[in-house]
Amino acid sequence: MTSSEDRKKVAFYTLGCKLNFSETSTIARSFETEGFERVDFEQSADIYVINTCSVTENADKQFKQIVRKALKTNDKAFIAAVGCYAQLKPEELAAVDGVDLVLGAKEKFDITQYIDDLTKNNEGQVHSCEISETDFYVGSYSIGDRTRAFLKVQDGCDYKCTYCTIPMARGISRSDTIENILKNAHKISEQGIKEIVLTGVNIGDYGKGEFGNKKHEHTFLDLVQALDKVKGIERLRISSIEPNLLKDETIDFVSKSKAFVPHFHVPLQSGSNEILKKMKRRYLREVYTSRVAKIKEVMPHACIGADVIVGFPGETDEHFLETYHFLSELEVSYLHVFTYSERDNTEAVLMDGVVPDAVRAKRSKMLRGLSAKKRNAFYQSQLGTERIVLFEGENKQGYIHGFTENYVKVKTPWNPELVNTLHKVKLTKIDSDGMVRFDFL
Repeated sequence: MTSSEDRKKVAFYTLGCKLNFSETSTIARSFETEGFERVDFEQSADIYVINTCSVTENADKQFKQIVRKALKTNDKAFIAAVGCYAQLKPEELAAVDGVDLVLGAKEKFDITQYIDDLTKNNEGQVHSCEISETDFYVGSYSIGDRTRAFLKVQDGCDYKCTYCTIPMARGISRSDTIENILKNAHKISEQGIKEIVLTGVNIGDYGKGEFGNKKHEHTFLDLVQALDKVKGIERLRISSIEPNLLKDETIDFVSKSKAFVPHFHVPLQSGSNEILKKMKRRYLREVYTSRVAKIKEVMPHACIGADVIVGFPGETDEHFLETYHFLSELEVSYLHVFTYSERDNTEAVLMDGVVPDAVRAKRSKMLRGLSAKKRNAFYQSQLGTERIVLFEGENKQGYIHGFTENYVKVKTPWNPELVNTLHKVKLTKIDSDGMVRFDFL
């Protein structure tokens, strides 16, 4: 039997979304099956795998920094790149000093088959399919990295938003089978994990391509109802879902569910109908308003997050202020603000009305300020209420943090016995750092 000293070590770095985290975890398990020992990225490893993102601004710059960091720890390490950026610009990543292997969307799940003896290559080797070949589905979930698990239920996207490269990086919309998702949910539950976050590229489109065909055999509501019955999972959280695909029936079900929590993240992107049309989003602001109103009607305490893009081509000061005022008056709890950045091979990159970088930065700062106000107002509205907190696993400057079911971030002095446990609390006050204090009940 191989001793732990003899086993090859592998480390991972993930950029981007929850979906990437679920896939990194799945790729890591394939290495462990082959006898590798997984170590932290800060430790010396024989191979470093970097899961890239195409949404992140300066993706190439970030990637180079991570490669340098790995080679600083072990200059003889084998460096492999996978993920969205690796699919979109494989040659660019392969040309980075020290990179040995770049795998596309289809190949990344078979990474151990592309690695022979871990000898460094003179130049990066690329194995990347045409994106049209990614019509298969690989189920993924993350465990062991944090107290929540990310469970992938869907991949790819058939939408044609004019700023987005994800369809080019991940292919057509396709779904896991309900049977396989439930099987993975049970595996997560057996690990003692209390919360599962559902993830995918466009999860509201769930059911399309479930059995390799384009028909919907099941809907997102069918999936939610089936997962609600999984024993041992205390909490289920829906990650990002498009407003046009978030149906009343799903909102009603979540409001009565035993496991699904009152927290929705619904991308908006712009509060201007004119800009939404230029983005080729599949809804107008009125639909978004109706979704927020419906959630708050049946779950007044629900937390609602929104994604917003600032500086899209043609976004005038008037358009931006339309977005700002729209969000000011809307009952959303926080914003994820993205500064528009040009992406090759998208429609938006050819559009007129380029917004200067300084203007983009100013608008971004204004919306981040609004987000802080929104979050504070939501937290204030929750003071005095009783909630259930799931505590995280990290000691951060002497405190342990956790989240209520409706996504209020709390803190209390570090106590290792609280890690991955659920406790009923009463929210009492907001600290100077914006986190909430509480009393145990």
